[in-house]
Amino acid sequence: MSTTNYPSASPQGAPPKRDSKNLIIGLLAVGILGTWGYFLWDKNKSDQKITQLQTQYVAVDSSKNELQKSFDAALTRLDSLTGYNNELEGKVNDKTSEISKLKGQIGSILKKQRLSVAEKKKAQALIGELNDKIANLEAEVARLTQENQVLTTEKTQLTADKEKLTTDLQTTTQAKDELAAKVDVASTLNATNISVTPVNEKKGGKESETTSAKKVDKLVIAMDVSNRIAQTGSTDVYVCITGPDGQPIAVEALGSGKFTTREEGEKLFTAKVPVDFEQGKNKHVEFAWKQNSAFKQGNYKIEVYHNGFKIGEATRSLKKGGIFG
Repeated sequence: MSTTNYPSASPQGAPPKRDSKNLIIGLLAVGILGTWGYFLWDKNKSDQKITQLQTQYVAVDSSKNELQKSFDAALTRLDSLTGYNNELEGKVNDKTSEISKLKGQIGSILKKQRLSVAEKKKAQALIGELNDKIANLEAEVARLTQENQVLTTEKTQLTADKEKLTTDLQTTTQAKDELAAKVDVASTLNATNISVTPVNEKKGGKESETTSAKKVDKLVIAMDVSNRIAQTGSTDVYVCITGPDGQPIAVEALGSGKFTTREEGEKLFTAKVPVDFEQGKNKHVEFAWKQNSAFKQGNYKIEVYHNGFKIGEATRSLKKGGIFG
């Protein structure tokens, strides 16, 4: 074999081209695997974040539900108080106005789909304030209820006292009326010594008693009246004259009229005679009945009334008259 110092046309020390290609492929594979690894790591981190966010969302949603439950429970207490509060005639209107304002604020927060930490804290604080005010309202309602019970008891007692006083007053009034009625009856005058004198008026002013009907010009009626308890003062005595025909004699033009008796109802009177009476003393009363028509033969009945009661009567007979009349 021959040798030479000149280099050959093909270098004998260079590595084969296949080895270099394999290296590049290996490096690419490592890069791809690294990229996939990063993607897997990043995806895993994203999944963890999503899971964490979901957990936080569930926790926040659960907190919101708890806040809503607390708010609803407060509203239930408030509703029960509000209904009763209406019966207390609006004595706690200021408190209910403040509570209504809080209800509106809490309701506005809880309407949101998601709550921030700040909103959650604010809602919790407002619900706490709402419960405090509701507690105060409960205490106020309890106090007013107790006051109402006391007032109801006092009203019941006052009503009973009033009924008793009314009954006593009615009893007293009844007794007073009964006493007044007794005094009224007892104050009726008594008439005694009733006399009826037929008088003939002669020329010159002379008068004489007569029993002849055709000569009678007037009937002079006299009596004595008395009473121990009747008050001093003026009173009226009614004289009723019934003629021989049984008809009452009443001439309106001469002052006759009607009055009411206690037992006979309405009755015609012939004359109303005023009497100035003095308590405890006898009073002589006398008046003359002079009618505008002739007196007739027969019996004339005279009845005397005072205070609606008949206090006396008398009868006088007039004759036909004649030569000795």
